[in-house]
Amino acid sequence: MTSKSRKIQLIKYITTMALNIKPSADRVVIEAAAAEEKTASGLYIPDTAKEKPQKGTVVAVGPGKYAEQTGNLIPMPYKVGDVVLYGKYAGTEIIHEGSEYLIMREADIFATL
Repeated sequence: MTSKSRKIQLIKYITTMALNIKPSADRVVIEAAAAEEKTASGLYIPDTAKEKPQKGTVVAVGPGKYAEQTGNLIPMPYKVGDVVLYGKYAGTEIIHEGSEYLIMREADIFATL
């Protein structure tokens, strides 16, 4: 078992056991990656100068949204464990059971890594 698949299984386990957030419609709950502690050259970045992360792991996904014209459910392209890139100021920050999460719409996610 590779470390990536082990990490995904751990995230799924933690999500199903601890996270009781069920996003509605086309919303996604993301746990942001930690901000960089030091630069590529080895200099430490102070807390006041750290950039807001734009990468995170999906921990919960809504069912999708309904098409306006046909009324059919459009399923979400993301699943729990996906690592995604999103906009710098996207989403709403929440704290749930001591952990910080972002809730955002599917349209605010740019790519899956």
